[in-house]
Amino acid sequence: MSDTSLSPERRPRIGAVRRQALAPSADTLVRFTPPAEGRSLPLLCEPVLPGVDLAAWAAGRREEVERLLLQHGALLWRGFAVDGVAGFHDAVGALSEGALQYQFRASPRTQVDDTRHVYTSTDYPADESIFPHNEHSYSPVFPRKIFFYCDVAPGEGGETPIGDTRTVLQRVPHDIRERFTRERILYVRNYGDGFGLPWQTVFQTDDRGTVEAYCRQQGIRVEWKSGDRLRTRQIGPAVVRHPQTGEAVWFNHGTFFHATTLPASARDALLAEFGPEDLPQNTFYGDGTPIEPEVVELLRSIYLEAMVSFPWQRGDVLMLDNILALHGRHPFRGPRRILTAMAEPMRAADLALAAAPTEQA
Repeated sequence: MSDTSLSPERRPRIGAVRRQALAPSADTLVRFTPPAEGRSLPLLCEPVLPGVDLAAWAAGRREEVERLLLQHGALLWRGFAVDGVAGFHDAVGALSEGALQYQFRASPRTQVDDTRHVYTSTDYPADESIFPHNEHSYSPVFPRKIFFYCDVAPGEGGETPIGDTRTVLQRVPHDIRERFTRERILYVRNYGDGFGLPWQTVFQTDDRGTVEAYCRQQGIRVEWKSGDRLRTRQIGPAVVRHPQTGEAVWFNHGTFFHATTLPASARDALLAEFGPEDLPQNTFYGDGTPIEPEVVELLRSIYLEAMVSFPWQRGDVLMLDNILALHGRHPFRGPRRILTAMAEPMRAADLALAAAPTEQA
């Protein structure tokens, strides 16, 4: 896959296209600035006076915040007093139902505090892009909200581009959308083959029985291979309805997990050694049919065209409705420390437009 970072001319930036700010909220402590014309996200939220504690301000205002989040899909809280990991954790608790444990993992992350479910953002090399995706959209259970906190602003690059899944769905050709909606997506993952995460990390246990119980509960098919290796298969929706707004949105890891979306060097090495179902992760139509390369390439272009980026500032908190908003990462140089937390678990089967399968592939 070619470099997925957007060229500078394709990266709309918030500060350069800001429209007139909306009036402050009722208590006059926060003003909201809408995104650029033609964009739905993010809404910029700033305190009128310095020193406003985000967690304290948000306490009791969950309904107001929810309304804004459903409208825009992404809220950028900038200029508030957020005191490191503890302050970020408190803000997540005030803005949502509280941080979740990172389960059924797909990306390397480090928990930064043993007492809080706050993690580093994906620990990939600085020179690599992370393709746009909805967090955990491959999983039977996913967080409806995800938060990012800028603890150390990047020296160069390192933006977290975001995009609107409603826009993505509108741009997917009707025939492709209908096929994915009807057939859904088969996710095949392999663990312990020397690439990707081992199953012990993914499931946070060394016990096979615990893995099998979790997978059975979530409708994931388990296949143990020789050498303590594991393969899982599951079918998930490609399009879901938002539980609050009822809107249909494109929500899946079909493109992100597809073998051709890997960086070219890694893709070529893996395809030379493994078959399609033996790769660390790969996706198919729900009946097991390969997804055509030209379809995946079209979907990649649709994702990238929907993204907008902004430069991180120290103390920023980015709040996403994980169903309505995609996120990714641009390469960077110098120090960068972005933390993340997830909240409010949802079941994909409850939101899928297509009926849930009666058996796994």
